[in-house]
Amino acid sequence: MSKRTIGSSFLLFLAASIWGMAFVSQSKGMEFMGPFTFNGVRSLIGALTLVIYLAVMCLLGRKKLRQINWKKTIQAGLWCGLLLTVATTLQQYGIQYTTVGKAGFITTLYIIFVPVARVFFGKKVKAVVWLCAAMAAVGMYLLCMTESLSLGLGDSLVFLCAIVFAAHIMVIDYFADQTDGVIVSCIQFGVCGVLCSFCALLFEQPTTAQILPGMGALLYAGVLSCGVAYTLQIIGQKHVNPTIAAPILSLESVVATVAGWVAGRIGLLQTDQSMSPKQVAGCAIVFAAVILVQIPWKTRGNSYT
Repeated sequence: MSKRTIGSSFLLFLAASIWGMAFVSQSKGMEFMGPFTFNGVRSLIGALTLVIYLAVMCLLGRKKLRQINWKKTIQAGLWCGLLLTVATTLQQYGIQYTTVGKAGFITTLYIIFVPVARVFFGKKVKAVVWLCAAMAAVGMYLLCMTESLSLGLGDSLVFLCAIVFAAHIMVIDYFADQTDGVIVSCIQFGVCGVLCSFCALLFEQPTTAQILPGMGALLYAGVLSCGVAYTLQIIGQKHVNPTIAAPILSLESVVATVAGWVAGRIGLLQTDQSMSPKQVAGCAIVFAAVILVQIPWKTRGNSYT
């Protein structure tokens, strides 16, 4: 493995770590403001961060705006922004009623939902995908089901969030070859920020007194999670095979669990972030399923998955 590949892999791990710890900032932000307010402000901060990044790239001559298919790029940004608004709203509401660790692992299920969704488009789903889906179901049962065999509100909302994120990824994949990824991301954060801010004004009546105490969480989620981590992913994936990059980025769920536990222990989060042995086992099964579904299984040169 070359030094460039090792360095790029580290950048991807850093991105996954930032995203994993962002669950803590999302949970912390709920102590000061409503979900729409948090998502609106952090998305606008993320959009501004990417605007600054794009401006610097243009000044350095590394970004040629005239070569971009603006019609497709704007179209992709609007669709991604709508889906991102729905997904992050479900996640932000859900994280109020579940732990950071559980939210991280449930959200990661989008990696399994994407290949499973192929069946709705009349395409054959590989055998290992169904196996991983079954493993994920078992893991979800251990992770989320209570003694009364009911799924908690927070877990249900985050589960729906993972489904919407799967749709979001499929839309990105559809437009990927026709658009500029950074600009699409900038537009989607802008759309999400405007829509969530509008909803915040309608339903939450946000005030400066709410936003200022949670500014640390907002800056982390906006600048680091939306802006910096996304850029690290773009740079890192240039020199790392996708089959290696995907498992590294999946470590986001593990980081979320550890970060949530540490935040609970030091008093940064007021809610109990601990998990029972059964829930830890559920996390392990879900993570195994997420990793297995990304492996390019082959035999004698032919894929059988």
